[in-house]
Amino acid sequence: MRILFVCMGNICRSPTAEGVMRGLLRAEGLEDAVEIESAGTGGWHAGSAPDARAVTAEDFDRFDLLLAMDRDNERELLARAPGAQARAKVRLLREFDPASVAAGDVDVPDPYYGGPHGFDRVLDQVEAACRGLLDEVRSAGAA
Repeated sequence: MRILFVCMGNICRSPTAEGVMRGLLRAEGLEDAVEIESAGTGGWHAGSAPDARAVTAEDFDRFDLLLAMDRDNERELLARAPGAQARAKVRLLREFDPASVAAGDVDVPDPYYGGPHGFDRVLDQVEAACRGLLDEVRSAGAA
């Protein structure tokens, strides 16, 4: 199984999710069963070469799941998806946390402009979602 975590700039949320998931997989002895990476959707450096971590059309072929951190990232991914099959791979990370779904709060907020408490909150949200994602990985037979 191949999973790509996606946020706007690939500097806060998606690398946090990648690191958390990598740790969970390692603790379970499953790091070889699942390929994970992180990427961003933003392009704030117009005229420069694209960041190698930016989402590309090929990522929709390469990954089984593209997990957006919030609805804005999800919309961006859906707009970039080359077809219905690719769009079906796009989900929100917090959809894997039943408590988030029950509360109707499935966005991971961007902590970039906030204080350190925002990063703590994001880490808690990402950890809960990644635990649910790990369960999904197991049930899909990737582990």
